[in-house]
Amino acid sequence: MPTPTKGPRLGGGPAHERLMLANLASALFEHDRITTTVAKAKRLRPLAERLITFAKRGDLHARRQVMTVIRDKDVVHKLFAEIGPTMAERPGGYTRIVKVGPRKGDNAPMAVIELCDALTAKAAVVKEAEKSRGTKVAAKKAPSGRTKEIAKDAASESETAAAVAAADEASSDPDQDEGALDTMGIEQADVDEAAELTDAPEAGAELGAPESDPEAK
Repeated sequence: MPTPTKGPRLGGGPAHERLMLANLASALFEHDRITTTVAKAKRLRPLAERLITFAKRGDLHARRQVMTVIRDKDVVHKLFAEIGPTMAERPGGYTRIVKVGPRKGDNAPMAVIELCDALTAKAAVVKEAEKSRGTKVAAKKAPSGRTKEIAKDAASESETAAAVAAADEASSDPDQDEGALDTMGIEQADVDEAAELTDAPEAGAELGAPESDPEAK
């Protein structure tokens, strides 16, 4: 229960004020919004938010604390089963007060006090968009090292595949190997023939040179 202000209360003593605020809180939780005077709405707001904080806790002690203020079990059940989980992600500010103009008759300033939704439709869409954007950014940044490793593995695999393909091609083409061997044989024969031609004049010169006759002298 919030600390009461000094001076006259809401039309009565302390007990009357407690019962009045308890009834207003029960009506607020049951209907999600009520219309009352601005003074009563401002006095109700801290009490309602305190009870919603108990509902967010959700344990037995919190339920017993709420039942000391609100005696309607159906309202307490709705508070703990629906309103508390709905406000689970909201750190505070569970209610809002909207002034609606003076009341007819006594010209008292009136206001509507209502429960804030956990997330409006627009806020939910914005939050989902931000979440998806953050996931995409993380997906782009996170696997940089892993991407490099994958690229290296792919390059090594491609080199291995190229080497295997070249070996298979060489082993599967015997005509090309035979042609290469024939070419090598022809080249070797040409080399041998050139060597023989080079040696032949030297042999002829040795045969044609007459030996010196000592008797002729």
